[in-house]
Amino acid sequence: MAKYRKKPVVIEAKQYTRNGLEAEQVAEWCDGQQTNTGLIIHTLEGDMMADYGDWIIKGIKGEFYPCKPDIFDATYEKVE
Repeated sequence: MAKYRKKPVVIEAKQYTRNGLEAEQVAEWCDGQQTNTGLIIHTLEGDMMADYGDWIIKGIKGEFYPCKPDIFDATYEKVE
C-alpha cells in the first residue's frame, strides 16, 4: 500500500471557548450558530457541532470545520 504525507498548508484557525465575547467572534467568523452546548458549523459535509475547546479551521477553499484540540495539536503548529 502506498503512503502519503499531508502537504504543508497554512490555515486560519480559532479556538471556540466559553468566553462570551470570543465565542461570539468565532461564531460570526465562521457563520456558525451558537447553542447551549456548542457551535453549529455549516461544513461541506453538512452541519457539524463544535464543542467548547474545539478549534474551528478555515480550509484552503474557505470552508470551515471543527477539530478536536488533541488532533489540532498533533497536526498543526503556529506560524508567524
